[in-house]
Amino acid sequence: MTDNGQNGLNPGRPPASRIRLVVSDMDGTLLTPEKQVTRHSIAAIQTLKQAGVPVCLVSSRPPGGMEMYFDVLGLHTPYGALNGGTIFNADRTIRSRLSLDPEAVQETLDMLKVHDIDAWLFRGHEWLVTNATGAYVEPEAKAVRMTPTAVPSFDDYRQDVGKVTGSSADYEALMRQELEIGQLLEGRASVARSCQCFLDITPKDANKGYALRQLASFYNISIEEVACIGDMNNDVPMLSIGGLSIAMGQSKPEVAETAHFVTAPNSEDGWAKAMEQFVLPRVAPISDTAGKTVS
Repeated sequence: MTDNGQNGLNPGRPPASRIRLVVSDMDGTLLTPEKQVTRHSIAAIQTLKQAGVPVCLVSSRPPGGMEMYFDVLGLHTPYGALNGGTIFNADRTIRSRLSLDPEAVQETLDMLKVHDIDAWLFRGHEWLVTNATGAYVEPEAKAVRMTPTAVPSFDDYRQDVGKVTGSSADYEALMRQELEIGQLLEGRASVARSCQCFLDITPKDANKGYALRQLASFYNISIEEVACIGDMNNDVPMLSIGGLSIAMGQSKPEVAETAHFVTAPNSEDGWAKAMEQFVLPRVAPISDTAGKTVS
């Protein structure tokens, strides 16, 4: 594991010495490349739980694609889906939700269509597609255990959209669209790749930094007492503000440089190692007076 020292975006800010909450990404982070959870990660979550420190997940996944892991992880905590734009309570009811402006949705759809990139819409628990045979639809449906709803067009579905995803095997095209759509929607939306093949467009404040703040507020603690861990561009908003930020070993330099520390890759149990080396030595349990149950 590599010690990156102080946060690259905030050179004067040392890593926190006191941690009371862990906020984690899923794909590329907690999950292995095979989308599994290792026994070491499960054990680390239980150790944190016993120490009084809850673990909350934030992901670009739709809620169902997150909830499928909760039983094996033993998690019963709030979580952020759709890149953090929709926050769910532990009982899976919606706590708060942000939506894209319909005009921004249409502009995004137009850009993706011009560049031959498949578009998906996510609204609450809905996943909508116009091309049900798109290259990534079936793999994603299996990965998140959801079946998308095929619609002839998105014309009647531009309201209450929590996320637009562009999916393509042309990784360079997605990189270009990350910049172009980002410029087009500057100040109106968050635009970031969640992996090489997915470009996510979410409401302006719907990013993982927003989710981290919401989850910290739920537990009535400061963001300086939150440890966060991730691997992709869409994790940067939380890595750059968390009290203790950790990048996965396979992260690209522009992601790793925003973290205090770099752990091993997700193919080498990097999540569990990060908890053991960087988080557990700093744990400070949430007090009973906070009024929240760690589970």
